[in-house]
Amino acid sequence: MASLSAAKQQLRSAMKQRLGTISHEAAISQSSAVYNTLKSFKPYVEAKRVSVFLSMPSGEIQTDAIVRDALESGKEVFVPYLHRNPVASPSLPARAMDMVRLKDLGDYESLKPDRWGIPSIDPATVHERQRIFGGPDAQHSDRALLDIVLMPGVAFDISPENGTIRRLGHGKGFYDYFINRHNAKSSSLKQEPPVLLYGLALSEQFLSSPSEGSVPVGPLDQPLDGLILGNGEIKSPIENKTK
Repeated sequence: MASLSAAKQQLRSAMKQRLGTISHEAAISQSSAVYNTLKSFKPYVEAKRVSVFLSMPSGEIQTDAIVRDALESGKEVFVPYLHRNPVASPSLPARAMDMVRLKDLGDYESLKPDRWGIPSIDPATVHERQRIFGGPDAQHSDRALLDIVLMPGVAFDISPENGTIRRLGHGKGFYDYFINRHNAKSSSLKQEPPVLLYGLALSEQFLSSPSEGSVPVGPLDQPLDGLILGNGEIKSPIENKTK
């Protein structure tokens, strides 16, 4: 596990340097390409309950247009909310991520940036919102399951062994832990199909050849159902298994 952690951190450091060279204009252009691909992408178009990450000011795909489109299309839009993990265990993260629902476009536009510049939910309003997990004050949490999760990441690649799409996160384990909990909840409620997981990435975040490195993964790392890149391309694990 120590060697896995070191390999992940090494790749994060390398990707930080690579992403630091991307201009704001280039990132905006790639974000537009991702949005234009996504808005006609069947899994997204048909999804009724969508989770979308809210972006840092730089270094990743900007999701503002996606959030607006999802809200204006009548989808139920959920965004990340970090809180203290109610389950205390050395094997679990001290903080956990839930997904809470935006009420409408005005609600989204009223979000204030946190210290990283990410628009964030006011903790004082969380008890008023529908969310996936939460506590006894969560509204309809027993019925809240997602259709698709649009995920950020630091780096992505395709496994040469089995064709799965691998994701390197920022190292906190928030998404992997959330997805494991969501899958368990879905199983207990006997609801199908399972939630779809799609990464959104700048083209520079995709490691297209072994010379660029590879994404190290452990048993808790969740493979993705697909990846949409800043050049408009959609990477699919099924396509790559058949090549």
